[in-house]
Amino acid sequence: MSFTVYIPSTKGYFNIGEAMIYTAAILFGPLIGAFAGGVGSMLADILLGYYYYAPATLIVKAIEGFVVGFLSRKICISTETYTKFELRAFTTITGVLLGVLIISLGTLYYSGFAEFHYGFALENSSSTIFIPVEFWFGVGVFAIFMVSALAFTSDPEFGFTIVSCVFGGLLMVLGYFLYEQFALGVFALAEVPINIGQMTVGLTVATPIVKVVRRALPQIKSWT
Repeated sequence: MSFTVYIPSTKGYFNIGEAMIYTAAILFGPLIGAFAGGVGSMLADILLGYYYYAPATLIVKAIEGFVVGFLSRKICISTETYTKFELRAFTTITGVLLGVLIISLGTLYYSGFAEFHYGFALENSSSTIFIPVEFWFGVGVFAIFMVSALAFTSDPEFGFTIVSCVFGGLLMVLGYFLYEQFALGVFALAEVPINIGQMTVGLTVATPIVKVVRRALPQIKSWT
């Protein structure tokens, strides 16, 4: 099964796949992240009919999941050398940048009439709704508030988790750009902002899921 949102007017789209990759990688480490990203996403492409993307997806998404899982652990270890003030400042700045990115990409590519699809093919449309620009301003401001609140309460190093997702996501953007440009022969540059939006939506969904799971199951950290 898949859940996809498509904006016809801007050709923007996103699905829950990126969020699941980041969640698996952060919670369970680079190997699980690589498997969930590569194999899981490749199977989704095949089932949805995007078989021509499957070879690239296996490699690109596996690298993305591995990098996010690897960096989220290495960076967390290195945070011991920073003061609380530095960690809080870094996380707050990261939260502001994330909020601005959400607002910018949301208003440009993910506003307007949206088609919700679920199942194994895009023909299985469930509904159509209108996503106003104000929605993304709200999401962006909420992200800034939540990340900043975490910085000064329970998780001052949370900004490094976001950075891990961004690094992995940018590798995904680069990987698909190279594949589309040189293997498929399409105008790949047009897809770059869409893929960055996919990364941004993914980390926006994944980070609160990670916080909830870690709070409910603190022993998870000892499994990886």
